[in-house]
Amino acid sequence: MRSFYGSHAILTLVLIAVFVTDGIKDAFLVLVLAILEISLSVDNAVVNAGVLKNMEPIWQKRFLTWGMLIAVFGMRLVFPVLVVSFATGLSVHDVILLVINSPEQYAHHLHQAHPMIASLGGMFLLMVGLSFMLDETRDVLWIGAIEKRLQSLGKIDAVNTTISLACLLTIRATVPSEIKATVLIGGIWGIFLYGFVSSLDSLFAVSEDQMSITQTAKRGGLIAFLYLELLDASFTFDGVIGAFAISQEILIITLGLGIGALYVRSLTNYLVKKGVFDQYIYLEHGAHYAILALAMLMLVSIVHEIPEVITGVTGAVLIGLSLWSSNSYKKQQALLVAPESLKQRYPNLHNNS
Repeated sequence: MRSFYGSHAILTLVLIAVFVTDGIKDAFLVLVLAILEISLSVDNAVVNAGVLKNMEPIWQKRFLTWGMLIAVFGMRLVFPVLVVSFATGLSVHDVILLVINSPEQYAHHLHQAHPMIASLGGMFLLMVGLSFMLDETRDVLWIGAIEKRLQSLGKIDAVNTTISLACLLTIRATVPSEIKATVLIGGIWGIFLYGFVSSLDSLFAVSEDQMSITQTAKRGGLIAFLYLELLDASFTFDGVIGAFAISQEILIITLGLGIGALYVRSLTNYLVKKGVFDQYIYLEHGAHYAILALAMLMLVSIVHEIPEVITGVTGAVLIGLSLWSSNSYKKQQALLVAPESLKQRYPNLHNNS
C-alpha cells in the first residue's frame, strides 16, 4: 500500500479542512466525488500504466508530478472554463465570473456544451481503442474470434480513421438538427487530436546521425506525455459534468475530483512498479475494451442520458474479467510445467485447465 500513502494523507487533510471550514456535508460530498472519479478512471489508470511502462524513468516521474498538476488544475478546473467559453462565445473572464458568482448558470452552460464534449472525447477514445484492436502486430489475443477479425481489418490503410468517421456521421444523423454542427465539429477535433499526437514522431523526425540516443528518448517521452494528458482529458469529461449533479460548489468539485485523480495516479504508479502487465497478460486488452465501451457510451449520451454508475461499472467489469482470464492463463501455464506428482494431486485443476 506504499504507493497510496500520499493519497491517503492528502485525502485525510482535505476532509479535515473541509469539515472544519464548511461542515460534515461538504466533507462527505468531497469523498463522494473522489469515489466517483476513481470508479470512472480505473481503466484510465490501466491504460496510462501500459504507456508509462515503456517511457524513460525521468518521463515517468514527470507524468506522475507535472501531469498531476495538469490533471487536477488543468483538466478539472481550467479546461471546463475554456470549453464553456468556446461553446457559449463568452470571454474566459466572463466565464470565470460565472464560476465565482453564479455556479448554477456555469453548470447549465457546461451541460449545454455536453454534445461537443462527448463527441470530442468519444471520438478520441474510439481512435485509441481501435488503434489497439486493429494492430496486426499484436501476438497476444484475449478474445481471439473477435480480435483476429479486427486485426485482418487493420491491414487496410487508414481503416481506424474510416471507422471513426463512419461512427461520427452516424451519430450526427441521429441527433437533433440544432446540435448536428456541434457534434460534427467536436468529433472532428477528437480525430484530429489523436492523429496529431500519433504523428508527432513523423513531424519531428530527423536523420539518425543528427539525433543522439538521449534526444530520441526525450522526444519519445514528450510525445507519450502529451498523449497521456489528452487521454486523461477524455476520461475527465464525464466526471466533471456529472459532478455538478452532486454539488454546485466549484471548490468542492475540484477537491473531490482532484483527490480522485491523485488516487488514479497512485494506482498507475503501483501498476508500473509491480510490473502488473507482465503478470496479467490480458489486462491491457481489458482496458482497451473498456475504452471502446466508454467511447460508445459517451457518443450515445449525446442523445440519451447515461448514468455515471453504468460507465464506471462497465469499465470495472471488463477489467475484472481480463484479470480473471489472465489469472486462469497463469494457472494453466504453471500446470504445463508442473511435475507429474502435482498434476496427480490436483486432478480438478488439470481438468479445468
